[in-house]
Amino acid sequence: MDLLEHQGKDLFRRYGVPTTPQGKVATAPAEAEAQAAEFGVPVMVKAQVLTGGRGKAGGVRYCADPAAARAAAEAILGLDIKGHVVRQVLVEPASDIAVEYYLSLLHDRVSKGYKVIFSTEGGIEIETVNRETPEKVAKVDLDPTVPLDADRARSILEQGGLAGEDLDGATDLLVKLYAGFVDADATLFEVNPLIRTTDGRVIALDAKVSIDGNALFRHPDIAALDDTDADDGLEARAQEAGLQYVKLDGEVGVIGNGAGLVMATLDVVSQAGGRAANFLDVGGGADADRMAEALSLVLSDPQVRSVLVNIFGGITRGDEVARGVLGALDRLGSVSQRLVVRLDGTNAEEGRAILTEAAHPSVVPAAQMLAAAQQAVELARASTTSGSTS
Repeated sequence: MDLLEHQGKDLFRRYGVPTTPQGKVATAPAEAEAQAAEFGVPVMVKAQVLTGGRGKAGGVRYCADPAAARAAAEAILGLDIKGHVVRQVLVEPASDIAVEYYLSLLHDRVSKGYKVIFSTEGGIEIETVNRETPEKVAKVDLDPTVPLDADRARSILEQGGLAGEDLDGATDLLVKLYAGFVDADATLFEVNPLIRTTDGRVIALDAKVSIDGNALFRHPDIAALDDTDADDGLEARAQEAGLQYVKLDGEVGVIGNGAGLVMATLDVVSQAGGRAANFLDVGGGADADRMAEALSLVLSDPQVRSVLVNIFGGITRGDEVARGVLGALDRLGSVSQRLVVRLDGTNAEEGRAILTEAAHPSVVPAAQMLAAAQQAVELARASTTSGSTS
């Protein structure tokens, strides 16, 4: 379960983690204006959606006065950020930033424990920093059975390059953040940026929080925060249809049968230089009805530029899948995205033959997974380029 920023900050405050001053949520421009007037100082108006990239999308704005706050809310409410429509904004007093850092705690599947990540190069370009200068990012494994004390926290921060006057404040914050992370059964506590204000305080300027859904029975207060209106509409639709679907941030739609195969497909799309737009497992059935629902779901995402259908035939036969794909396209009518359909396993050759003979303009048959992913990525790029120049 993911929390919105204002919910995450409230959770941080519960554990004594210093954050920005308490703000208020607005759902209309007039509310934002009134709240800014109440605070009586410059404010930030920030989109509340369950995705990153808000700043780059224009979803975070500094406002010097109430009129500016109203204008910012008018611009942000209704904005689509990576497929998430903004329905509320957080209005909070602006903080004077002296320095930005990056700090996060997360579950690490490789070490089967926790990991803390810290960098003195925080801010919206942290992904670039991690990719181009990884030596500036400290990544330290933590034993879940051992509490994090101040000495260990301080050592981790020093390993990430922190020194001087900010060490004491950041150490205290990290110890409290870790205690909250464990107590809340979280899978992610991310603070980007962690800042030092001009008056010397180290605080969390942002909060990205994910809680283990399997542990929510222990946290009814957190479970009560679940905002179905903020959830991705496609995920809700998939749940109603009995499809395993997770919205991602890329441009290549992914449909497969079996969670393991779909996970592998996401990796191969990344290996081919693309980004998956979703995880969708159709399960054991891939008839026309099932494929029509899956394709309709994936193609409803405006970010999707191409689709990779990756099916391994076991009980489900390749020829049935091929007919299901064609039948689904007949039901959906004209679609602008191209589909790369990779079939393997039982009756895969027959399935590819059916697709080849049909010569549907939207379908590209494929036999190898990597080649199929490369084709899907190339089609997505071509579609993006065509769309940007049209």
